[in-house]
Formats: sequence, C-alpha cells, structure tokens
Amino acid sequence: MTDRQPSDARIVVRTLSDLARIAGVSAGTASRALAGNSLVNAETRSRIVALAREHGFRPNQMASGLRRQRTGVIGIAIPLGHDQRQQISDAFFMTLLGHLADALTERGYDLMLRRVIPDHDEDWLDRFIGSGMVDGVLVIGQSDQFDRIEDAADGYRPMVVWGNHREGQRHCVVGSDNRLGGRLAAERLIAGGARHIYFLGDVNAVEFDARFAGASDVAQRLGIGITALPSHLSPDRLEAEVAANLDRSFEPGDAIFAATDTLAVASIARLRAMGVDCPGLVRVVGFDDLPLAAHTTPALTTVRQDIRAGAFAMVDLLIRRLAGEDTESIVMPPHLIVRRSA
Repeated sequence: MTDRQPSDARIVVRTLSDLARIAGVSAGTASRALAGNSLVNAETRSRIVALAREHGFRPNQMASGLRRQRTGVIGIAIPLGHDQRQQISDAFFMTLLGHLADALTERGYDLMLRRVIPDHDEDWLDRFIGSGMVDGVLVIGQSDQFDRIEDAADGYRPMVVWGNHREGQRHCVVGSDNRLGGRLAAERLIAGGARHIYFLGDVNAVEFDARFAGASDVAQRLGIGITALPSHLSPDRLEAEVAANLDRSFEPGDAIFAATDTLAVASIARLRAMGVDCPGLVRVVGFDDLPLAAHTTPALTTVRQDIRAGAFAMVDLLIRRLAGEDTESIVMPPHLIVRRSA
C-alpha cells in the first residue's frame, strides 16, 4: 500500500482567496502582486505569481490594466457586512441610488448594481472590479469592509466610496463629517434638557460608529450619560429591536439619537405605542434628512447630509479618476435641521 502525502498540487485554486490562502498572504496582497504593484516586495510578488502559474490561476482581477475597451457601465456595490439582511429598498439607499442614476445618465453611463454579503464572497470587490463588465466602481457605504476597500484602492484607481473619511486613508471617499454630525445631534438634545442619551444604531458600521463617537465627545465633556443600543436596519428585525431597546421606563431628561432617520421614525412610532410623549418626555434626533423626515408626527429633527450633492460629487470624481487624475476625498459639512421632535 502506498502512503499518500498531501500536496499543494491537488489544491484547486479558483479564486483570489484560494491563491492568497496557499501563499499565506491577504487577498489584497495577492491581487496587488498579480497586478505588479511595487507595494509588494519583489520576492513575494514572484512567489505569488509562480503559485498562480503552478495552479493554473488566470486572474482577470485588477483588470484596469488588462481591459482594452470601455463598457459604458459603472458598477455600484452595496456591501452589507454589518447588517446582512438589510435590503436595497432601505430609504437611504434608494435616495442615494436615485441621485447616482441621474448623475451617471447625464454623463452617458449605464449602471450595474450589486448587493454584497462579504461573508459569502470575501473577494466581492476584487471580483467586481476585475469582471471586465464595468469601467469603474462606486461603493455605497464602508460597512465593516474598510480594510478590504483600502486593499483594493492600492491597485485600482477608478473607485469612489460613499462613507466616512479617516485621516491617512487611501481610498477616495465622499461623505459627511459624521463625527461632527454626532456632535450636533448631542448638543441639540442636551440644550433641550437631555441628561441621558440613548444611541440607536450598529456601531460596527464605520459611519454609525463615527456618529456615536461624535455624540460621545459632547456627552462626556458635559458629564451626560450615553448608551449605545445595537439596532439594525433589516426589515425583519428593525421594529423588534427598536421595541426591545426602548422597553424601559423613561424619565425626564432621557433622549434618543438615532443613527438614521429610519431608526428615528421607528423610535417615535414605538414611543407613541408605549404612550410616551415625544418631544414632551423624550426628544428624538435622527440623521440623513431623508424625504420622510419632514412628514412624521411630530416632524423629525435630524442632521442633514446633502445626499444629492454627494452623489453628483462621487460621479464627478470617478470620471476624473477614469481619466487618470488623482483626486482628493470630499467631506461635506452636516447641518442640523430643527423640527418638532427635539
């Protein structure tokens, strides 16, 4: 009987992640190595290229340098790593997508939309930008995928992201100053008498975490309590989670800062069902200033980010990057919109 020894030769390499795994590097490093990116040292590049050749892996990832003609299509990806059951029908997504579609149409582009669950496809971004089907990519939200987006930005120029900007980041982003927005919300609530703020949102999402951090800056400076209550936007659990989070005896001075207008509206509805007066006993501030914000009862006080201006800025930056320009990120100032809920 012949002993069988394990061999790399029997490993099937179908994806960039498979190749990265046997090379002992990240998918981003593997993609940069195959693209000849000098950020990966020459020895590692040679080893990864040799492994790809040995296993018959022929990548079309990082295809900006391999494509020979334009498609006239821009890809839009919505990664949902932090909230996998959230739907594209979410009010924020639909508002931003509408403005992006308008801006792309004006520039003569069609769009291709992908809703991405990163746990099911860890190469989602490399695969999309290397598909040969799109000229460039717009990413809506960083979710919990900040590092993956950073990796892709090292080897792929025509990509712009809606999200939060961090000092020193490599990917080009358009978005609001979320931390400042959080401060504006907390200051409004505290000026109205808040002594404890409940933050509804999932801080695993980069933008929501920045909003919570901004509110916490103000609360801690002024000696006000603040509590994060994890709340998701997926339709099958939004109402139940809001109800569970608000299942408490509210006291004068309690207030709610919701990470989105959708969560704020759900909170107001739950307070009403509990017989809790808003804004009489509990004041509520949202974030986004979606069209629905002005039509709630009471009308929603919220932090406005200029979604239309941001969408058109994303498309403008992408077109410039397709032309070979280096572009800076754009951080838009948020504005407090005062209505009746706080």
